[in-house]
Amino acid sequence: MSQNGIMYGKTAWITGASSGIGEALVYQFVKEGATVIISSNDIQGLRRVKAACGSGSSRVIIAPFDLADTSDITALVDEQIKNLGKIDYLLNIGGISQRSRVEETPLWLDRKIFEINYFGTIALTKAVLIHMIKQRSGHLVATSSISGRFGFPLRSGYSASKQALHGFFETVFLENKKHNIRVSVIIPGRVRTNISLHALNAEGKETGQMDEGLAGGISPEKAALIIIKGIMNNKKEILVGGKELLLLHIRRLCPWLFFRIADKVKPT
Repeated sequence: MSQNGIMYGKTAWITGASSGIGEALVYQFVKEGATVIISSNDIQGLRRVKAACGSGSSRVIIAPFDLADTSDITALVDEQIKNLGKIDYLLNIGGISQRSRVEETPLWLDRKIFEINYFGTIALTKAVLIHMIKQRSGHLVATSSISGRFGFPLRSGYSASKQALHGFFETVFLENKKHNIRVSVIIPGRVRTNISLHALNAEGKETGQMDEGLAGGISPEKAALIIIKGIMNNKKEILVGGKELLLLHIRRLCPWLFFRIADKVKPT
């Protein structure tokens, strides 16, 4: 194992690790010398990612679980701590998106989206945070979205679940800064992943369609490099994407213009 990587001797846990940004982050963390716990509900995908790490695969631990069911999460975290001793970075990348209008989205679907994006994420975070407080160090990372900073058509439950993460993780930071706990929230715009293919429609089924905007987005590999740089620089918010990120600044500085633009943007 090379001792030249910036993550040498560190342990990172990455959810959503079987595809997209999560997968790209696994490769980068392994390349930089870290031991990496990889999680998702796709065990075959996790095995593929581990194998793709080549000589670094011995430092990749597969820990599959479903964000929709975290009833055994404390035991899973305790097992990793017992085997590895510590967790330096927790990157909550896993989640699910949505493509349905408010009035056609049943409440059970809103709850499902929240169960995965919000409750699943904070369940793992709380279980890991306890150990980070004991070791008096750690960096927690959550994945939001640009629509986690404003509403957007066809994403009511998704947008709301991502906005909730901001309030939670900002509170985690304020409460635990004294314990040397760092917190970053990733705010992706358009990244070329399969998230829109797996987005849920009003019936709770995957759309199977790639958004035009995402198809033209930056690569997961480029996104991973931006995220790692942001983590190393201890950024509270890590913006990932292209010109669409301008909407964040327009929303903050000129709300009336944002609503005029958002009303005309094709939502898919």
